[in-house]
Amino acid sequence: MPSSFEALTVDAHGLALHVRQRNAAGTPAVVFLHGWLDHSHSFDLVAEHLPESWRLLLLDFRGMGRSAWLPRHANYQFADYLVDVEAVVRATGVEAVHLVGHSLGGIVATAYAAARPSRVLSITLIESLGPTGGPPENALVRLSGFLEDLERAPNRKRYPNVEAAAARLRENNPSLPEHAALHLARHGTEPVEEGVAFTFDPAHRRRFAFGYDDAQWLAISSAVTCPMQLILGSEGFRFDDERSRARLAALRQLRPPLTLPGGHHVHLEQPEAVARALGQFIPPTR
Repeated sequence: MPSSFEALTVDAHGLALHVRQRNAAGTPAVVFLHGWLDHSHSFDLVAEHLPESWRLLLLDFRGMGRSAWLPRHANYQFADYLVDVEAVVRATGVEAVHLVGHSLGGIVATAYAAARPSRVLSITLIESLGPTGGPPENALVRLSGFLEDLERAPNRKRYPNVEAAAARLRENNPSLPEHAALHLARHGTEPVEEGVAFTFDPAHRRRFAFGYDDAQWLAISSAVTCPMQLILGSEGFRFDDERSRARLAALRQLRPPLTLPGGHHVHLEQPEAVARALGQFIPPTR
């Protein structure tokens, strides 16, 4: 039977982050970064098929999963997620870790590895190839949207039960299988008056004030020096346009992408295949 996870609280400059760890004395140390509005349990099925000798750390980003929310007057920004990763990497007590990131988590992993090359041994991207980006003039649109969002109070929607919450996840992501949606909903909701609500802070739905345009993201991507692999779902995001080709070319250490049957949450649909890819990519001794 796979060993169980222990719950850790990691301090990120005063904010309590929830991290689940398996085999604290193991090697290599692998940190998993989930997607937007998801949580660490999105990697549970993959973890079941990974070597027991590995040290696994599954992070809930701030304001998601079981990690603390920001105060009501504060706003989430992309750089906050790098602070979270830095806190977890430091908490491991090791010099460097391997990063596995799905969607938003992959964007964060790429940016963190560019900024902290000595702390990252490898990156596995799952359905992730950078932010929306766009031309420089999008900066003004983004700032306007950020201020507009501040005028709308965050709305934490209630659902009668976990099954209804799972159905909502599938509405937003039709390729998500029912069993995967139920798994995410079971671990990503909590009881509230009149049913359940997702654990993420609804303020995450506000637009960021700042973001990287295409040129900036290419500069960040090209600074990554560690080995990288990209795992895609056959029915997931499409990465075949000119922008995607430029981003792939900027990742100089990227292996040829691996495409598996599935959608955007391919790691929940093909956990054994994703685990096998990780086992073949990540060296066993670090």
